[in-house]
Amino acid sequence: MIEIIASGPLNTVQDLGRRGHRNIGVASAGAMDSVALRVGNLLLGNDANSAAIEVQTFPFKVRFTRHLAIALTGADCKARLDGKPLLPWWAITVQAGQELELSFPKGAARGYLCVSGGIDVPLMMGSRSTSLRGNFGGLEGRSLTVGDCLATLDAALPQLPVGGIGVTPPSAAMPEHFPVADDGTLLLRAIPAGEYELFTADAERFWTQSWKISAQSNRTGYRLSGPAIQPETVVEMRSYGLVPGIIQVPPAGEPIIQMSDANTAGGYPKIAGVIEVDLWRLGQAAIGSKIRLVKADTADALSAEQALDGYFADIGRLIGALVQH
Repeated sequence: MIEIIASGPLNTVQDLGRRGHRNIGVASAGAMDSVALRVGNLLLGNDANSAAIEVQTFPFKVRFTRHLAIALTGADCKARLDGKPLLPWWAITVQAGQELELSFPKGAARGYLCVSGGIDVPLMMGSRSTSLRGNFGGLEGRSLTVGDCLATLDAALPQLPVGGIGVTPPSAAMPEHFPVADDGTLLLRAIPAGEYELFTADAERFWTQSWKISAQSNRTGYRLSGPAIQPETVVEMRSYGLVPGIIQVPPAGEPIIQMSDANTAGGYPKIAGVIEVDLWRLGQAAIGSKIRLVKADTADALSAEQALDGYFADIGRLIGALVQH
């Protein structure tokens, strides 16, 4: 069991999301940084879709009531185990009674606590992810609070090396595939979408200007602040299906990027779509940080996806060589 002894709002149980139900209005939910979740599970020998704790408000503190292996990925939350610092992107064995504390990270938004076997909450519509908007999934469809106890699924405990094992984060391992501008602006690749041609006058500025992630942002969508962009012609649109990554432009002219809890349908003009392989980076972008959209095509998306697949494969080989189950 894992006992929650300190937590803020919006910390939830998440896996890779609820697939195949958007046609009936059920959002996918799932980890905002799916790469961090997958790497944490790889380090522990879990199934890639095993549920973990997504932490986005701090401080967050838990007590372990049984012998477990854990992995910390995502943002560097200055983790401390019984007061002793732990490295980020690291897996280690913990004992019953030990306490882990995560603090506010710098330069990123969300940390992930993965455990051997995964978090044991009910499987609903094929996923253990929390849907806060729908009030279901995860632990009773809500954020974690002080006093909650989370069970873990039974699994063989990985025999980690003494002191644990870690990996290089993908952004550091492959900077050429996941670039950041010299001034720290996050560069995100996007492909022009259905109504792109309506933005003739402002289309170029959409790509060249930097956008700030507004405080009016959450797991459903990130609203971008900056000089407004407008379609040259206002059109009446029927609602259409939405998926994470779609960039809509409401009448005020400040784009909204659909995120993990994306609406299942909407009717604002869509100017572009962030490629799926870059969404984890956006999920780690903090409120107030700057991004710039970079025009891409399917070849760019496939190249980045192949690089990320290679990164996962390398970690799998490393764990296979060093960890016993």
